[in-house]
Formats: sequence, C-alpha cells, structure tokens
Amino acid sequence: MEREKQEAVIEAVLFTMGESVSLNKLAELIEDTPAVAKKLIYEMKEKMDASNRGITIIELENSFQMCTKTEMYDVLVKIAKAPRKYTLSDTLLETLSIIAYKQPVTRLDVEKIRGVSCDHAINRLIEFELVKELGRLDAPGRPLLFGTTEQFLRSFGVKSLEELPEINPVQVAEFKEQAEQEIQLSLNI
Repeated sequence: MEREKQEAVIEAVLFTMGESVSLNKLAELIEDTPAVAKKLIYEMKEKMDASNRGITIIELENSFQMCTKTEMYDVLVKIAKAPRKYTLSDTLLETLSIIAYKQPVTRLDVEKIRGVSCDHAINRLIEFELVKELGRLDAPGRPLLFGTTEQFLRSFGVKSLEELPEINPVQVAEFKEQAEQEIQLSLNI
C-alpha cells in the first residue's frame, strides 16, 4: 500500500473510531510493520500540530487517538449545551489513587487501605468512566477487580501508568491517619 493511502487509512480509522486504536491494529490495517505505522502517525501528528488545525493525535499506552487540540476547548465549551463536568471529592480522589497504583484491585482491598466502605466512591468513578471492571479474582467469592481507564489517562494528562508520580512515604502515613480518623468519626455517629 502506498504511503499516501496508508496515511488516509490511519486518519479515517482514528477519526471514525473516536477512541484509541492499538498500534498493532493500525499496522495491520495499513499492511505494514508497527514501526512504520508509528513513524507515519508521528509525522501526521507533526503536520497537524504545525498547521492551524483543530485536531491532533495523542498516544495512550501504545494506542493512538484523534482528538481536539486543547487550545480549542474554550470554543467547544461555548457550543456545547451542557458540557459534562464532575468534581472529584477527596474521597473519590483517594479511592481513585488507590486503584491507579494498586490495580488490578478488589473493592475489599481498597476498603482495607482506606479503612471505610468504598461502594459509593467506586460506583461514582465507574460512572465518570475513570475506573472499570477488569474481571474477577480467582479466589473464593470471585470478587470483581478494578482498574483505571483510558479516560483516566486523558483526564490526568499521562500516556501510561508508568508516568504517574512516585508515592511519597510521608503522604502514605498521612492517608492512613486520615482513614483512621474517618473510622473513628463513623464509629462515634
């Protein structure tokens, strides 16, 4: 397949899918190697970024997605009737960080770390598409396993989980102390 046709195929697939597509799948579609596909995608991204176009290509864990350039967000907000906005409370952020760093993780594991029930928090994170069910643990009761989504990566501006910051041991101690205080408060009620 000629180069121009390969670029057209990649562009059409990324535009149509609206979500990320793996590098291997794109390579298969253009009938070439993943290395060639990646080189083409980077060149396409460079052209888009250099021009005054409203779109770009982002990389998410060895997958690629076509999306709106960040500088266009203000314009999109003006036209959107009800842009989806959600606020992550401290509880949701704590729960999300435990899942992000410990995944795949069960609800019980998250509750052991936080020291309180996490049903509501996990359900909200699933609703916000930041967390998803990854399957079941091969153990008695076959509990659900949870992990983060591509939406999580997009929302926090990282390409992969490896880019998450290191956990500070002092912060871990503070989290445990806060969780213990929450337990005491819930017991006193």
